[in-house]
Amino acid sequence: QVQLVESGGGLVQPGGSLRLSCAASRSIFSIYVMGWYRQAPGKQRDLVAVITTDGTTNYADSVKGRFTISRDNAKNTVYLQMNSLKPEDTAVYYCKATSTQWFSWGQGTQVTVSS
Repeated sequence: QVQLVESGGGLVQPGGSLRLSCAASRSIFSIYVMGWYRQAPGKQRDLVAVITTDGTTNYADSVKGRFTISRDNAKNTVYLQMNSLKPEDTAVYYCKATSTQWFSWGQGTQVTVSS
């Protein structure tokens, strides 16, 4: 498996931007899917964006056109660029690595969008 550490969260005003990073403890080159999920208070954890080994991406409808997921295999890191942030984007954001036989979660990073 792999240990994942998220960073880059914080407080931002509506319309602002943040870039989240997910650093893995080993190579992510062969990990089939890397993804970002989020969980707001009192709600379930939902998919935000995922990226496969061949670079195919998929986004939740609520973030399409605003968020971009990318992976840097050389740095063992996955990023989530978040633009045009809205108050409803406030949540704890989690990184997830999914292989054919296991999956791992990071500890999460808080994103708060508020004026």
